[in-house]
Amino acid sequence: MTLNRVLITGAAGRIGRTLRAGLGKRYRLLRLLDLAPLGAAAAGEEVVHADIGDLAAMEAALEGIDCVVHLAGVPEEDVWEKILPANIVGTYNVFEAARRRGTRRIVFASTNHVVGFHPRDRRLDEIVMPRPDTRYGASKAFGEALGRLYADKHGISVACLRIGSLQVKPQDERQLATWISPRDTVELVRCCIEAPDYHFLIVYGVSNNRDRRWFDRASRLLGYAPQDDAEAFAAEIRARGEKPDAIAARFHGGPYCAMEFSGRSED
Repeated sequence: MTLNRVLITGAAGRIGRTLRAGLGKRYRLLRLLDLAPLGAAAAGEEVVHADIGDLAAMEAALEGIDCVVHLAGVPEEDVWEKILPANIVGTYNVFEAARRRGTRRIVFASTNHVVGFHPRDRRLDEIVMPRPDTRYGASKAFGEALGRLYADKHGISVACLRIGSLQVKPQDERQLATWISPRDTVELVRCCIEAPDYHFLIVYGVSNNRDRRWFDRASRLLGYAPQDDAEAFAAEIRARGEKPDAIAARFHGGPYCAMEFSGRSED
């Protein structure tokens, strides 16, 4: 499958800016979409100011596009009144507009918080049951389910990326396991765009960290071979002696699990 015309939604965000810099000039067209300012288009780029909540606008943005990398939405835990229009309705609009315009592949930015309430001592794979840790995580589980539907019913090739902690360097002990570097982020998305035909995949967006606890079979199929390891920063982080909240320390989702927690710590 040759995909030369790529749309990135949410291109003004942190991941979007990382991909714009890393994938620039690689494709015949890189169309960048956001409500926030994107600056002037470089050679090979198009800039679109549009809202994913507007289905007609998304249809227009997807005209002639081979692959959409869908990043737009609320990127962290928030109130339902913000999550619903952005991460539920907006994600539906992107998938449906892609179907109507004949887009062949969707790379969906999911999150590790889809499985955040699994105990941290358990290694996770792509078939583990979803256990979202927040409204945000639940909205991304919806996006993964929508991706499965559009792959099975409409034949669109879909990759769902359970992204870890994208930072220039890991910020705390948890991120020694969950960190993904900017370089590895670009490579993962490139692999998802350019890999030969696949139907539906769930891939963990994580670097080659010594302490990683997430593993999937799709990375090998895609040819994703991360280069960076958070262990290079381990001594610096552990020297701080920081102690996380007991709930945050117990589960994969870390501090997202501790937010508004009113359950039982033994669950």
